[in-house]
Amino acid sequence: MASTFVNWIKSPAGRQYFFSTHFWGPVANWGLPLAAIADISKDPEMISGVMSPTLAGYSAVFMRFAWRVQPRNYLLFACHATNAAAQMVQCGRFVNYWYMGGREKAHPVSSRIEDAAGKVKEVATDATREVKTAV
Repeated sequence: MASTFVNWIKSPAGRQYFFSTHFWGPVANWGLPLAAIADISKDPEMISGVMSPTLAGYSAVFMRFAWRVQPRNYLLFACHATNAAAQMVQCGRFVNYWYMGGREKAHPVSSRIEDAAGKVKEVATDATREVKTAV
């Protein structure tokens, strides 16, 4: 098996593949999924609620392209499948953090302070409006 692969690499077809954009394009593109995977362990407050689903959609489009192009580009397909999966994990983390109570669990005191500050701002705005109406 290994000798077959080595023989293929040494052949003109193998050299042509490794010196083509069919190989180097996906290799360069692996930066996207690797960055997304590295970000999975970081603070979910920094996740972009717009960029993560956009990147997942982008990867879905290019997965289809990699599958439909002839010859099929399996390396590009794997790259974008990995990126789409990692971005969907990030989307899930974003929704959990901002909409499912993850933020309150992670920062119980600061979220209460921010809620109180929002209420104080509301009261101040209402009071200002009443004073302007009275004058």
